[in-house]
Amino acid sequence: MWQQPQQPQQQPPPHQQQPGGGPGGWQQQPQGGHTAQIPGHFGPVTDDERTWSLMAYVGQFLVSAIAPAIVYFGKARSPFARKHAAQGLNMSLASIAVWFVFGLLSLAIEVLIWVPLLFTAVVMFFLVYAGRAANRGEFRRVPSAVAWPLLKK
Repeated sequence: MWQQPQQPQQQPPPHQQQPGGGPGGWQQQPQGGHTAQIPGHFGPVTDDERTWSLMAYVGQFLVSAIAPAIVYFGKARSPFARKHAAQGLNMSLASIAVWFVFGLLSLAIEVLIWVPLLFTAVVMFFLVYAGRAANRGEFRRVPSAVAWPLLKK
């Protein structure tokens, strides 16, 4: 977990710094021997993982739940791609359920057809939001009202 530094260290004037790795130099190792992981990052992510994760979101514009399902089962060894695929599949399944339920209800009450249309607009916004993060090698959680937590990582 990321922690804020406890106290800023005094740096010597530039003429007293050693080139390379001296105190306050640009190659100075972090204290404590480890680096803190930034929330939403999975460490080094390959281009292949980023591409598959992006396809879990972008593919939904063409083939709905099939694209994230292919990524979910096809890239099961990659925790990064699997987490994105699970979130994408949750979004897709929620969208299908909303369309099914409110599509049937709109047969009785016509104004309810706007619910799945608005839900789809929100889902499309979050598909782009999460897809951009996946392409950068990051993970952004989508609100559970949009991506129902049906599948876990």
